[in-house]
Amino acid sequence: MAADTSEQSRGFVFATSAYLIWGLMLPAFMKLLGDVPALEIVAHRIVWAVPFAALILWWLGGLANLGPIFRSPRTLLLASVTASIISVNWGVYVYAILTDRTLDAALGYYINPLVNVVMGAIFLGERPTRWQGVAIALAALAVAVLTVQAGGLPWISLVLAFSFGTYGLLRKILPIGPTEGFFVEVVLLSVPCLAYIAWTLSAGTSHFVSNPSEAWLLICAGPLTAIPLILFAAGAKRLDYSTIGILQYIAPTALFFTAVFAFGEPFSAWQGVAFALIWVAVVIYVWSLVAGARARRERAVTAGAETCPS
Repeated sequence: MAADTSEQSRGFVFATSAYLIWGLMLPAFMKLLGDVPALEIVAHRIVWAVPFAALILWWLGGLANLGPIFRSPRTLLLASVTASIISVNWGVYVYAILTDRTLDAALGYYINPLVNVVMGAIFLGERPTRWQGVAIALAALAVAVLTVQAGGLPWISLVLAFSFGTYGLLRKILPIGPTEGFFVEVVLLSVPCLAYIAWTLSAGTSHFVSNPSEAWLLICAGPLTAIPLILFAAGAKRLDYSTIGILQYIAPTALFFTAVFAFGEPFSAWQGVAFALIWVAVVIYVWSLVAGARARRERAVTAGAETCPS
C-alpha cells in the first residue's frame, strides 16, 4: 500500500509539473521569441528535441525497442500521421501565443477533454454519461457564443482541441510506448524541418544565425518540448484516469491567467460568458469523473466482499 501511495505521489508531481510547464513556462518562453515566425520556431523545436529525446530514451534503456519500430512500415505510417497531427497542434499553439491569442489557446485546451469524450463515443463505442453529455452541450454553447460574437468560428480553439483529441485517439492504437513514440515522431518530423531550416539559411531569413540570443532560445525549445511530454507520460502511468482527467485542467487555467494578467490580453464580456459556460462544463465533467471512480471502487469492494469466504 505504501509503495502504491509513493508511486501515486510521484505520478502527481510528474503530471502537475508537465501541465505547469505547458501552461506557464512554455507561453512565457514563446513570448521571448516574438520576432521569430511560428513555423521557424516549430521547426527548431522538433529538430532540437531529437537529441534530447534520444538521450532520455538511452537513459531509460529503450533504444533497443527502436529496431522493430523502424522495420515496421505500418507502425511508421501511423507514426507519420500522429506526428503530422501533433505538429499542427504545436504550430497553432505557437501562433496563438505570438499573435496575442493565448485566451483562444486556453479555451481550446479546456474543450479538448470534452472532445475526447465525443471521439470516444464515435470511434471507440465509449458511451458518455448523462452529465458528460450536459458538459459537452455547454461547451458547444460556449463555442456558439464566441462564433456569433466574433462573426466566425474560434478556429484556434477548435483546431487545438480536435488536433490533440485526434492525436490522443490515434496514439491509443500506435503499438509503441510514449517515450519511443515521441522519439519516432520527432525523427520523422525532423526531415522536413531540417529542409525548412536549410531553406531559411540559404534565403538569409534565418533568425538562428542572425541573433545569437534567439539561437540559444531556439535550441532550448527542443528540451522544453520533450520534457513535459515525458513527465506527462510518467505521471499518466502512475495515476488513474479520473485523476489525470482533473489535473489536465491545470494547463488551460494557467494559460488563462497568463493571458489576462501577464500578457494583458483583452477579455470581453462575451468571452466572459463563454468561459463561464466552459467552467461550468468543467465542473460537471470533473464531478462525473470523481463520481464514476467512486462508484467503481464501491462495486469493487462489494464484489470483493461477496467472494470472501464466510
